[in-house]
Amino acid sequence: MVTIKLYPTLDEKVAVLTGAARGIGKAVSDALIENNCKVVIGDILEKEGQEVVDAYNEKAGLKVAAFIRTDVTKYSDNIALFKLAETEFGGVDIALMNAGIVTGADSMFTPLDDATENRIIDVNAAAMIKGTKVALLHMAKRGGGSIVLVSSMAGIYSAPNLASYNASKHAVVGYTRSFQLMPSICNVRVNALCPFWIETELTAKFCNSDYEKFPYAKVISRCRYATMECLVEGFMTLTTDESRNTQTLKVLPDGLEIEQAPVVPDSFSGSADRETLAQFIPAAIAVGKHELAEALARYEQQR
Repeated sequence: MVTIKLYPTLDEKVAVLTGAARGIGKAVSDALIENNCKVVIGDILEKEGQEVVDAYNEKAGLKVAAFIRTDVTKYSDNIALFKLAETEFGGVDIALMNAGIVTGADSMFTPLDDATENRIIDVNAAAMIKGTKVALLHMAKRGGGSIVLVSSMAGIYSAPNLASYNASKHAVVGYTRSFQLMPSICNVRVNALCPFWIETELTAKFCNSDYEKFPYAKVISRCRYATMECLVEGFMTLTTDESRNTQTLKVLPDGLEIEQAPVVPDSFSGSADRETLAQFIPAAIAVGKHELAEALARYEQQR
């Protein structure tokens, strides 16, 4: 059972979570509910997701949670998810983008099938982009917020037999590191969690593999796991600490550790380039604010 710490700054906040019908997403959702947040869960697992929400509402004696079936690969579903949070609870302050799959992870010599290759990238990477773009619009209207994207240690390191999974999770880390200016544009922070193996349905699926066909499964089954409690602490740290933006936080068997971004080589810049960069940042913030205003106007017209 996860020991849940209390964070006073989360009181009455509204959180949207994808992939929270079970596993990592549900553990984070449980912690948010215990911290007096309202939660809106989006998942393709309708029965499980509705049961989670019903249990929250029954325990609270009032509506503190809502569920909607969400295919995270579709903009229409992401929009419906965030609009539900706005309708039910007035807005969105926090988002956890957690939905992911492992089907097609081992792709080196599999059949040359478009659907298989597209699916793992669509769910694990492209859906993170779609959900984040919708979250940004809702949080900008709210005056700010925190978005946490779930990547993986496979987003930093690479394991044999997980080529496409590695690629999809590396994409999430790179995407997260691209939001350096967002706090100045709309007061929204974007960070990533990179868990090591944790006991979930995903790890069970790997461990139940045929070791002869998938030798890495034996490594997964015998290594030390990170704890769900540590993962929840990592999420809460990224969400409540307003100094954290574009961080990649590793969830390890020994605790939390920041993965530092690669250092830019000296050959990338000279004195003239540093001066240009200093001029670029305020210009880019101004452009970002203008583009945000246009995006919000378009979004409102779709309502």
